[in-house]
Amino acid sequence: MELKNRYKKEIVTLLQKNLGIKNSAAVPKIIKIVVNVGVKDAVSDKKNIERMVQVMSQITGQKPKVTKAKKAIAGFKLRQGDPIGVVVTLRGERMYGFFDKLVKIVLPRIKDFRGVKRTSFDGSGNYTLGLHEYSVFPEIDPGSVDRLQGIEVVIVTTARTNTEGVALLESIGMPFVKEVSKK
Repeated sequence: MELKNRYKKEIVTLLQKNLGIKNSAAVPKIIKIVVNVGVKDAVSDKKNIERMVQVMSQITGQKPKVTKAKKAIAGFKLRQGDPIGVVVTLRGERMYGFFDKLVKIVLPRIKDFRGVKRTSFDGSGNYTLGLHEYSVFPEIDPGSVDRLQGIEVVIVTTARTNTEGVALLESIGMPFVKEVSKK
């Protein structure tokens, strides 16, 4: 809640000045955050999907959608329509709350964390962040995790370029790696 208010009151004017945008409605903003997990061994053990649905509900505070395979891949013993992952799309208050938690609690808990890379933008101002394990979230008891599972967080913005995307995420607190000056 406080991040949304701070964005509207302070960050919009700051970004408007820094990016040289005349209209305040054209200032980039976050539209949604998509949290995605491809479940390991989902085909061999259906309980893994159920476990990840429960974990994602705890992490995001929202019921996830189970994703299904689009194609059959014989090498992976995968049939079209088999459940292979879970995804949650966050918008509004939940989105801002999740972003705040990600930046202030989750990322600092990662071992040897020095910041996130600036190179993970897609060219249109959207940022993708991959975490090696979901146990860094405070809702998850590390003792209850029986296997490591990666998680992907995609921050979708209205930014038109990577430069605008970096400016937006930096202004709302994303801890990017400090650039080392080369001499």
